[in-house]
Amino acid sequence: MEGTEELKNAQNGGLQPPKDGSIKGFESLHRLLEASLSPEIFQEVSRLLIGLNCGRPLERIGYPDLAKNLSLTHDFDLQAFRFHAEKEDMRQSRIVRVGLIQNSIVLPTTAPFADQKKAIMEKLRPLIDAAGASGVNILCLQEAWMMPFAFCTREKQWCEFAEPIYGESTAFLQELARNHNMVIVSPILERDVKHGETIWNTAVIIGNHGNIIGKHRKARNAAIANSFFVGSINRVGTEVFPNPFTSGDGKPEHRDFGHFYGSSHFSAPDASCSPSLSRCKDGLLVADMDLNLCRQLKDKWGFRMTARYQMYANLLRQYLKPGFIPQVIIDPLLQ
Repeated sequence: MEGTEELKNAQNGGLQPPKDGSIKGFESLHRLLEASLSPEIFQEVSRLLIGLNCGRPLERIGYPDLAKNLSLTHDFDLQAFRFHAEKEDMRQSRIVRVGLIQNSIVLPTTAPFADQKKAIMEKLRPLIDAAGASGVNILCLQEAWMMPFAFCTREKQWCEFAEPIYGESTAFLQELARNHNMVIVSPILERDVKHGETIWNTAVIIGNHGNIIGKHRKARNAAIANSFFVGSINRVGTEVFPNPFTSGDGKPEHRDFGHFYGSSHFSAPDASCSPSLSRCKDGLLVADMDLNLCRQLKDKWGFRMTARYQMYANLLRQYLKPGFIPQVIIDPLLQ
């Protein structure tokens, strides 16, 4: 039963040996607080930590038996929520079901690269199947999901994992996108073979018919500042590399980047968030999102109405010119 081990740890004062990355044996801070606090206090703490969606706590929703059985069989966290918007007179609700997946790697980083990639793909298949069974319309995978997070080592051999847009991982996901009638966002290490073998950090957008809708070479945006929903995905587990490296922080060399803490979650334009997935195991998070909330918050905050985009564009053009000197405003009273 979900939470049994966590509750047992709470009753024993948290003395059970914690899982790697857990908090006193709990898979997330939210679950620790829920098991440790009275319902009244937990409700208030939850309000402070993850906010309210349209003035009320985020609604938890169910998922089909097939998805639940897959999560039990393959031992991954499964949670589902619903973000509401205010009711409008002139528009119907526009609900989109979105999912995100966090996962660890499978084989040691010393295994042949082709074997590592294949093992990760096969590990993700039941999670993607669970998303499809849950009726997910858009599924988001984690950054560089088809490889270890080897960027910390600064070794160029890991660039062998890079692949063209129409590469092996895309072909794998195209089949699943067609089978589940689902759009999949696939962040990969892209090798741009048409432009000098350049390496990019790219998100490939695979349509629900298996078609390539497009690609986005990423920068990260905040939900409330841009009035849209954001899925924040972090991998789990510890990835140990064959050669020691440093992180430029003066600490001794090491062979791993530390524990990836999972805790993936969704954020809404009104600053409310879903509870996070586990800190220490794979997971699928599903959320119904009413896209009407995006425009409602644009109207409320008015960021674009008060912005001065032409001024910013002119300043950027000047900044790119040689010899640019930034404007410095000095308060004479402070001299």
